[in-house]
Amino acid sequence: MANSPQAKKRARQNEKRFAINKARRSRIRTYLRKVEAAIASGDKDAANTALKAAPPELMRGVSRGVYHKNTASRKMSRLSARVKSLG
Repeated sequence: MANSPQAKKRARQNEKRFAINKARRSRIRTYLRKVEAAIASGDKDAANTALKAAPPELMRGVSRGVYHKNTASRKMSRLSARVKSLG
């Protein structure tokens, strides 16, 4: 348990940050899920539109410190390869 005023403040700030980052992660996952769903349904047009929307959101997560740059790049690369392989 935090005792000093500084530690109490840090605990409050950490809670706030955690909530914000959790919302950001959730938002990014939603975009990725839309691409996954389009791929699963086999709809190439829907997959392409969903894929166009996902990378900016992922990179925003990187710039905000939610994801590492290489993680986001890997996710984008794998998704785009799967969309490309659709008939």
